[in-house]
Amino acid sequence: MKVLVAVKRVVDYNVKVRVKADKTGVELANVKMAMNPFCEIAVEEAVRLKEKGIATEIIAVSVGPQNAQEQLRTALALGADRAILVQTEVDAEPLAIAKILKGIVDQEQPGLIVLGKQAIDGDNNQTGQMLAALAGIGQGTFASVVKVEGGKAQVTREIDGGLQTVELALPAVVTTDLRLNEPRYASLPNIMKAKKKPLDVKTPADFGVDATPRVKTLKVEPPAERKAGIKVKTVEELVEKLKNEAKVI
Repeated sequence: MKVLVAVKRVVDYNVKVRVKADKTGVELANVKMAMNPFCEIAVEEAVRLKEKGIATEIIAVSVGPQNAQEQLRTALALGADRAILVQTEVDAEPLAIAKILKGIVDQEQPGLIVLGKQAIDGDNNQTGQMLAALAGIGQGTFASVVKVEGGKAQVTREIDGGLQTVELALPAVVTTDLRLNEPRYASLPNIMKAKKKPLDVKTPADFGVDATPRVKTLKVEPPAERKAGIKVKTVEELVEKLKNEAKVI
């Protein structure tokens, strides 16, 4: 069974995001970039399926600029067998990415498509659901447990107030949540081996997709600075400040 894993290039989650001086977007110049954390979980889950003998091949896919090859090489170092970069310099929106992934699914015919539930830059949480709808296949979102057996996937998903377990006929789309697994680190030998693994470069046009954004960002502003807190010596002083200054009681 082939497993297709989508990965995205984002600002490293350890980096403090800064807004551009002209407020047209987030500053990306000279900023450390990395694989989206939820995508790391997706890659790890695919590798574990291969280690169990369930998956036979893992294909990592990314839609983004030429530099996204770095994140694909990371996925290859973690255990993916080959990679596909759909190169575009525009900031592709979830629907365009889903359409591109649908084209790759049609070509590769994977038994399972695994994506992070969302990217930490856009926070859209849309691509997996859109892909499942376009491909006409089942979806298990926010997965915390995935079991694949007998041509079916059993997915335990996190919902408000508890857990829900669904059974999906393969092929299917699974989007990963934080508690699904803990991604491994790539070893130096595997990083070296990843340089020799195949990485194909395509364009959105190869899949008949126009990736031009439909939404224009007009302005980006940082959140308001939080005021420093104060210490009080007595409960009476606390109550007085809550009543007269904060006006919450």
